[in-house]
Amino acid sequence: MTTKERVLTGITTSGTPHLGNYVGAIKPAIIASRDPSLDSFFFLADYHALIKCQDPAQVRQSTKEIAATWLALGLDAENCTFYRQSDVPEITELSWILTCMTAKGLMNRSHAYKAAVQVNEETGEDADNAITMGLFSYPILMAADILMFNGQRIPVGKDQIQHVEMARVIAQRFNHHYGELFTLPEAQVDEDVAVLSGLDGRKMSKSYNNTIPLFLTEKKLQKQINKIKTNLLEPGEPKDPNGSTVFQIWQAFASEQQTEMMRQQFAQGIGWGQAKKELFALINDEVGPARARYDELMADGDYIESVLQKGGIKARAYASELLIKARVSVGIGAIQS
Repeated sequence: MTTKERVLTGITTSGTPHLGNYVGAIKPAIIASRDPSLDSFFFLADYHALIKCQDPAQVRQSTKEIAATWLALGLDAENCTFYRQSDVPEITELSWILTCMTAKGLMNRSHAYKAAVQVNEETGEDADNAITMGLFSYPILMAADILMFNGQRIPVGKDQIQHVEMARVIAQRFNHHYGELFTLPEAQVDEDVAVLSGLDGRKMSKSYNNTIPLFLTEKKLQKQINKIKTNLLEPGEPKDPNGSTVFQIWQAFASEQQTEMMRQQFAQGIGWGQAKKELFALINDEVGPARARYDELMADGDYIESVLQKGGIKARAYASELLIKARVSVGIGAIQS
């Protein structure tokens, strides 16, 4: 049995990878995939995508784009388990077992569900209007993603901490009722770049249509960065880095020395145009070298699929053993004499 610490994270396949995905999940995953002291599991959360996206072509395209992104940026698929969620059917079976152990009241407290209810109430709709059971029970599927592989450390943004805590509660309840089976996961949050801001200052999210796609051409990347919302302060007027989306994104990509340099430039009144020009150069220096490899991978879907199939086999080897234990624990299986 491995003594390595197990790290697990996934990205929902409902859109094109953006800078927020890169900073929050992809870059840490790539670093972890190269760390021989870690047992890393990284997956494409295509079942989660169905909660918000009912466009089959978009789900397929996003799956391809996200896989290509991870690989282009240097994910070591040999030193980690890199798989597509839907290639591991044990996850959805475990999700049902966990559903039967999960209190509805726990799901009622989910931030995503409560936010959807609030929008409905504010617009005069029925509280549950257009809310699917997928959205309501999403934290249980996420718990199954984590507990299926007994993930110990789960890198997430601050907005996902609650779901890891819910997975922990569900695991505790199962373990108390049926005996110790699941490791209790812990959320890991990088406080500096937990949630990257988007073009409008809100969280960078496909839902807000405020993202900066990761592998735009240089010209399009500069154009998108130029759209970042700023205040009306002129060049020469000191600017507060706190609350500035330009500075926050800069900080996510910069070294400590570069961050301090930009902080000083803000105090000296750097113009927004110049700040955005320097931000483009910083980001392009980091992701630009992988752009050509990404384009090559996007033109070779068979290779991407072969990597995912190999990862799925590797993931199932572990998942099948744990699911047998879960089935036996709850009383499902062959009749014995």
